[in-house]
Amino acid sequence: MNKFGLIGDPIATSLSPALFKAGYDGKYTYDLIEGSDFGASFKTFEDRYKGVNVTAPFKEKAFSRADAYTSYCRKIGATNLLIKTPDGILADNSDFTGIILSIAEAYVPGLVRQFCTKYGDTMHIKVHQYFRQALPMLFSRKPQALIVGCGGAGRAAAVAAAELGFDTALMNRTQEKAQKIADEMPEYNFIVDQMPDFRAAVRECDLIIYTLPMKIDDMGLLTAEDFEGEDRYTWSRPGKVILEANYKTPAFSWDILAKVNAGGAQYVPGLKWLLYQALTGYSHLTGHLPSLDAMEKVIAPDER
Repeated sequence: MNKFGLIGDPIATSLSPALFKAGYDGKYTYDLIEGSDFGASFKTFEDRYKGVNVTAPFKEKAFSRADAYTSYCRKIGATNLLIKTPDGILADNSDFTGIILSIAEAYVPGLVRQFCTKYGDTMHIKVHQYFRQALPMLFSRKPQALIVGCGGAGRAAAVAAAELGFDTALMNRTQEKAQKIADEMPEYNFIVDQMPDFRAAVRECDLIIYTLPMKIDDMGLLTAEDFEGEDRYTWSRPGKVILEANYKTPAFSWDILAKVNAGGAQYVPGLKWLLYQALTGYSHLTGHLPSLDAMEKVIAPDER
């Protein structure tokens, strides 16, 4: 029987095993492969597993050990999925697809479930195509996205936002890191913003994807007006969409979320991103789409 797992350190409190078990009703084995030595964990994968998820701090190291890459994974330069194939180890990135689904669902509620039912394990491709076509009905102009943080998740977020049709700005505590991404992917025309301009950038942009593991000082300066957005005209949509990667200790605390809500924006928590990257990633690992309903009960047990 094919076995699957998760490589990372530390991962003892990861929700991935529970999501995987729920998604497949215990059909497959999914183990934690924890340790600070990536080489040892990778050898365990080679010896015992069909495929693995990879999390921090090993996404870049895992990328370097693959034999082949999906197109977006190659652009991003990091992977959270390694899968054995007849042609070697394939690297993919479901952080990217998880972001695509999170954004699309925020603007078009119910879309992910509808497309899961209709298209099965190719639904993320269809969601991507549909949202790009729908963008002119959501905005009277080309919308803008702000990516805060340029690590592995930030790189995936930048590519996802640009691929969905947003003009995309990158912001990082070290500006050179953001500029390096912009230089490496000139096809996306990324803008590099400075961290001191955070509040002005939030006010200007329609989509904010926050991937830093901590709150920056300027977040306390934000007001409800900074989240209002502009020119909604055909479909009812949020003033802004804010997607956060960190689900364990989110930077958007209750006082900031009160301003988000007062401004008519929509906050998408990191658990939603986790859910959708698991939905698409597990599908690629096993070749079968897991149960979205069952996995939703893992991340939101009070909503059964």
